[in-house]
Amino acid sequence: MSIRVSIRKRLSRHFSLETDFDSDAACLGILGASGCGKSMTLKCIAGIESPDAGHIAVNGRVLFDSRRKINLKAQERRVGYLFQNYALFPRMTVLENITVALSLPKQEKLKKARSWLNRFGLTDLEDRYPRQLSGGQQQRTALARMLIQDPECILLDEPFSALDTHLREQMQVQLLTMLGSRHDVIMVTHSRDEAYRLCDTLVVMDRGRVLTKGATKVLFQHPPSVPVARITGCKNISPIQRTGPQTLYALDWGLSLHVSVPIEDSITHVGIRAHDFTPLWQAPEPGRCNQVRIALTRRSEEPFEQVLLFTNGDAKSPREQGELWWKYSKYQFQDIPPWLGIPQEGLLLLRS
Repeated sequence: MSIRVSIRKRLSRHFSLETDFDSDAACLGILGASGCGKSMTLKCIAGIESPDAGHIAVNGRVLFDSRRKINLKAQERRVGYLFQNYALFPRMTVLENITVALSLPKQEKLKKARSWLNRFGLTDLEDRYPRQLSGGQQQRTALARMLIQDPECILLDEPFSALDTHLREQMQVQLLTMLGSRHDVIMVTHSRDEAYRLCDTLVVMDRGRVLTKGATKVLFQHPPSVPVARITGCKNISPIQRTGPQTLYALDWGLSLHVSVPIEDSITHVGIRAHDFTPLWQAPEPGRCNQVRIALTRRSEEPFEQVLLFTNGDAKSPREQGELWWKYSKYQFQDIPPWLGIPQEGLLLLRS
């Protein structure tokens, strides 16, 4: 899939959408917090909303161009849109929902619909109404209704937000399989786990703007800025003072850190992901970098993990008492180690 989006849309006195990105990825994710403009971007691509200005093209076909006065109707765009709540018609059966927009003779319509019912495991449910379906069955019905139109591009707006945890994970595994070879997908999500699992390329948005775009795994491993690090789940971020070509002082934690690459002048912060600490059971050599003595402030337990919040036990001033997060498997060990190591390769060098 090739997509080019460069649009502007004023939504209120205090918020404007200014989205600009292009991609050739088979599955493109748009990641950001609620209210950042992700869903509105998707609606502009689908033709549900119209931008004030800009350009949208899919596989070289122009869907919207304010200069050339092009604004194709939603029905003409060959774009399939899966709403967050699936938007099934409550007084129509599964079969009627799937065929509602098909312009074919009756027998041909039924034959095509039953092919999709069989593909999505809905054959025994064709006479049921949406209220009689589970969340997963409703999603499969909505997907079948969308795909039966043979869209050129598939838009998924928070496709798993209405599902419980078990079903959400199950449907994530099944989704791309159900789509078969139709992997021309743009998915909006606020879940970094969904984005990482499903999307080849990621657009990260905040407050109506695109912060960055790139290969998903690369952006998680090397976020370029503080906002991107936060959106991708980094809990520990501190402003820094450079102390050498590859050394820095984390001002919020009172820690001297050595990094694996030269520190560019534009770097203002350092990040440590909560899973990247390593336990140290014996006191390390005095003066060594990349170690911190735990002064526990809070502790909580998740189903499979322990979460520790702590400060640097050797901090010399209140300014250096910023809390750090450490997450680790609850089955790893019972006692809390007195020290933690911080691997150089786990340090994130960030711009403001």
